[in-house]
Amino acid sequence: MLSDTGAEGGSSGGVGAGDSLGGGSLSGIGAGGAYGGRRLPSPGAGLGPSSGSGAEGADGARRNAGRRGAADPVKTLMHRHRELCERAVDSLEIAAGLEAHGVTDRTAARFRHRDVFSLAEEMYARVARDGEAAAPDAARPAPPGTRPYWAVLALVPGAFGAGVVAGLRLTHGQPRLAIAAFGALAVAFGLRLALRRGPLSSSQGMTGATLAWTCWLVAYALLGDGLLNAGLTGGPDGNWPLATAPVLALSLACAPAAWCAHLFVSRARRRLTTSRGLEEFAASVQPLLLGVFGLFVCMLLGLLALCGEALDEPPAYAGAGALGALLLLARLLTARGFTHAPALALAGAGTAEAAALATVYAARLPGCSFLATPVDTLVHTWGSGAVPALVCGAGAVVLLLHASRTLTRASAHARTGDAP
Repeated sequence: MLSDTGAEGGSSGGVGAGDSLGGGSLSGIGAGGAYGGRRLPSPGAGLGPSSGSGAEGADGARRNAGRRGAADPVKTLMHRHRELCERAVDSLEIAAGLEAHGVTDRTAARFRHRDVFSLAEEMYARVARDGEAAAPDAARPAPPGTRPYWAVLALVPGAFGAGVVAGLRLTHGQPRLAIAAFGALAVAFGLRLALRRGPLSSSQGMTGATLAWTCWLVAYALLGDGLLNAGLTGGPDGNWPLATAPVLALSLACAPAAWCAHLFVSRARRRLTTSRGLEEFAASVQPLLLGVFGLFVCMLLGLLALCGEALDEPPAYAGAGALGALLLLARLLTARGFTHAPALALAGAGTAEAAALATVYAARLPGCSFLATPVDTLVHTWGSGAVPALVCGAGAVVLLLHASRTLTRASAHARTGDAP
């Protein structure tokens, strides 16, 4: 009778795993096992939704899913970078943040992804955002640099500089000194206004030392060559000439610098969306950086030629060109959060120029004439403009090499509230 009942249970499928027959239980029979010479079906075959075997199979699936979730490496990585995932506006920002924390394409392979971008896309898709529906992207404030008026503000330093140079040309005596003092303050205010918005803006700002060295480098471009020549010829006797053409060209170059920086940042972010690996992104951004830098240098040389022709002064291509390149790279790095190297480069260039002037005048002391020998040889061979060209050019080369390593990282182009 037991065998007939077992056959009936095997054919009808109405007996659950927990039903007992003749005081026995089927719960101890394995799937596909034999009972009474007959082969029983698997637990899922022919059982209705209310059967105990179906519930037991679902519980097992849930337990397996739980085990897979507990061992999910991407979930562990998301927990480790929870704040980055929750604040990211897109997957590219997550990729940039991961790279900043040392995650490379080789590391992403351990998470079963071909590159960091693919890993970031999964993290962005899986992250849970609180109140995402209540806070649409339109409510998020636009980062500085996306507003159009920064392009107009970049023209302010050049406009103020042109007005000051015109005033200096038309006045003499005490009014000329007043215009020079007021003009310096006006140009500094215009420069500060231009750097508060746009692709060259920085949330960290400039330290006092960096600002002081920048002012010294610009002051040397205005007065340094004349003071150096006067020191080497036994002067200064009376007033020495002011090099207004290079300073005017540098103030006018603020607008091309901002436009070139915007071109670099926007194109780099566009490459960030199309690149499928960190190495591919770096390889595509490095030529872009060099091209934008070369474009700015060409525009600066053109402004130097125009200002020199308009003011009938030497254009100082080497010295002012090297200084402009140094200032552009320093500001571009500072705007992306790399402040240490620009501060060192500006301080080194300013110290070298100050040392050149100091050695020339210190050589007049008894027994110290040898101090002026290096500067004297350099000036007699290449001219007084060789000093700023050499020191600023060396600083620009160092910063260009540094920028080719740092500004080609994805982390340098993350969209944050402070970045342009």
